[in-house]
Amino acid sequence: MRHLPARTTRTRVVGSLTAALLCAAGLATPTAAAATTRDTAARAADTTAVETTAAETTAIDTRTPSMPNSATPSAKLPDGLALTPPMGFNNWNSTHCRAEFDEAMVKGIADIFVERGLKDAGYQYVNLDDCWALPQRDANGKLVPDPVRFPNGIKAVADYVHSKGLKLGIYTSAGTKTCNSAGFPGALGHERSDAQQFADWGVDYLKYDNCNNQGVDAKQRYIAMRDALKAASESTGRPIVYSICEWGENKPWEWAADVGHLWRTTGDISDNWGSMLSIMKRNLPLAKYAGPGHWNDPDMLEVGNGGMTDTEYRTHFSMWSIMAAPLLIGSDLRKASPETFEILGNKEVIAVDQDPLGKQGEVVSSQGGRWVVAKEMKDGSRAVALFNETNSPQSVATTAKAVGLPGADAYTLRDLWQHKTYNTAGRIAATVPAHGTVLLRVSADGKWVHHPPATELGLKGGLFVEAGKSADVTSEVTNLGRTPAQRVAVTLGAPSGWTVKATSPSTARSLRTGKSLATSWTVTAPTGTKPGSYDVRLKATYRSPQGVRAETVLPLTAQVVVAPPAGDSLLGDLPWLSATNGWGPVERNTSNGESGLGDGRPITIGGKVYAKGLGVHAESTVEYYAGAACEKVTAQVGVDDETIAKGTVAFEIWADGRKAASTGVLTNAMPAQALSADVTGAQVVRLVVTDGGDGIDSDHGDWAEATLSC
Repeated sequence: MRHLPARTTRTRVVGSLTAALLCAAGLATPTAAAATTRDTAARAADTTAVETTAAETTAIDTRTPSMPNSATPSAKLPDGLALTPPMGFNNWNSTHCRAEFDEAMVKGIADIFVERGLKDAGYQYVNLDDCWALPQRDANGKLVPDPVRFPNGIKAVADYVHSKGLKLGIYTSAGTKTCNSAGFPGALGHERSDAQQFADWGVDYLKYDNCNNQGVDAKQRYIAMRDALKAASESTGRPIVYSICEWGENKPWEWAADVGHLWRTTGDISDNWGSMLSIMKRNLPLAKYAGPGHWNDPDMLEVGNGGMTDTEYRTHFSMWSIMAAPLLIGSDLRKASPETFEILGNKEVIAVDQDPLGKQGEVVSSQGGRWVVAKEMKDGSRAVALFNETNSPQSVATTAKAVGLPGADAYTLRDLWQHKTYNTAGRIAATVPAHGTVLLRVSADGKWVHHPPATELGLKGGLFVEAGKSADVTSEVTNLGRTPAQRVAVTLGAPSGWTVKATSPSTARSLRTGKSLATSWTVTAPTGTKPGSYDVRLKATYRSPQGVRAETVLPLTAQVVVAPPAGDSLLGDLPWLSATNGWGPVERNTSNGESGLGDGRPITIGGKVYAKGLGVHAESTVEYYAGAACEKVTAQVGVDDETIAKGTVAFEIWADGRKAASTGVLTNAMPAQALSADVTGAQVVRLVVTDGGDGIDSDHGDWAEATLSC
């Protein structure tokens, strides 16, 4: 379920019509930039679409077949469609229902696919979302394209898209109306007629939403459209890929493989780290249900929409690819940056997603926010994602054996973002930047000897500097390869005006397999340097035995910090190192509120009001500098009362890489729980709130009276 501020109450229409807020064609999870899009629309849809009008009743398609209780293989859609996850574009995140969503825009996207190499990279579908039709059917019960948006009709658009060697997708809902408040007609009771129109127009892909479903059983509604699409295909020769968008509410992965080609596993994604992370975590355990022609769909890509960093977008694209997820671009390609096209057009990463074996990657390990996910490939190799969920660089490691590769003297390791190839003796490891992912392809192919050895480069601990004072840090470069790394040299670059000095050797003649060069450094930021994050770069250069020059570069940040005050300090009043949140910003001394900064209410748990604390929303992490000078964190924690009767969260306190305290899953019905953690010796204290394992709907959590004792 999507995370919705609880004080925005709505009438719940049959079934789960909070659903109107869930799908990207329904309501994308609201952000400040999207406050006037589906959020407003779906609230209206929830309260106005309770009844079917008399006109709608008489127009319902009487040819709709009886609906079986479960799907059967004999009734499945035509074989041969979506044998790899669909790739394309959906306009919703770019345009919503604004006037710019029209025929010219859609044709322009098709042109961009061709001109910018996206078609060559594998993107096929140009998909229309909600608002393409008029609110009323014609006298014969037929759908009518909006003549202002599409003056030449949908078929003309399909013909243009097809002329570019691409395919067209369209949207409707398995209800009486779609998710928009304008009340565009849904297909419930009109399945045969609508499917026939889509096929006649030349539509290649249908996204079928879940709003205003009148409480009709989900399987029955989606099977009815499956059968209608099959009949339309048989009469026209136009097969249509079928995307089930019922938000994972009825566990479609358990029943929809014979119904549709892909199914949404979660509520809507939105353009922020917490939303993407929560959806990823819910989709990862479903690997066994995915395969050629039937895919888990964790929703559209947000890459390029501006709510995350390029590092986070590369993680988003990497993890969707290793999960064999549909890759549907949700950003405005007319305005996309070169970095966005570079991410979306990375053919080596796309090849992981599109591998014909059709395996979804599975979690190998996930301790402490350090994730290893491995995907079996048709050629016997493994795609391996080393993903760092945390807010600081982390060493993430596994082995060739652990990811399922056979025993070998060494392995070829390809970095799919750096486009460089190395050899490894079997260890697969990297120091991964905060929120970053290193995506590799590892093979036992015998060609490893031609490549330089892989190395891992890292900085022990964080780089925390008080202005005008020196900080001591240690770098380490380790040879992971079977061949030696020769003429090794390590450098640490810092901002202009800073002083960086190596206090131990920064070069080595040769490093054998598994050997490391550790270098101590003294780093000084000038007096008067403002607290905050500053870019630094750690680099190791070396040569292979064949003389091939190689390098490993690790982009890092140095944190200029202020020492924590002695005594007890309320965390709501202290500066933090970093903060991420699944809905809006972290709030000081108020609840999480809506999507804007400063819109929270008094922190209230179980009817008790607290003057101080932090208001967050899962998935959330707030980090503080403790400088090894503090002993304890205490707080009263729970779900804020503003969620009314919803919200499930769990709280954790971390001392550097150690989980120092945690709660079980807490609900809105529970009073505040006391949480205390020993953080003695920690440089960084981390306050984490997770979603309790059921998604981030209404997950407003409070760190009431949170206190750091130093």
